[in-house]
Amino acid sequence: MDKISRKVSNQDINPCLEESNASHKCLDSYNYDRSMCSAYFQTYKNCRKYWHNIMVQRRRDGVKPEMPTAAERLDMLNAIGGKPY
Repeated sequence: MDKISRKVSNQDINPCLEESNASHKCLDSYNYDRSMCSAYFQTYKNCRKYWHNIMVQRRRDGVKPEMPTAAERLDMLNAIGGKPY
């Protein structure tokens, strides 16, 4: 597995792995008809936007690492009552 594939499939680096996998699974199910999977794409886009904003805020606040680990993200989501996207 190349470096980019490992990075994309690493739960600590990619906060939207679940949403990404769901959109790929949808594409596989509908023979890559993108119009059938628009809800999955939108969920993925919202996820990326949400975690990007978190990362930017942490960068501004000087928090390292800029992207929370998978365990930290789970705690953050549980604190707000689930996924906001």
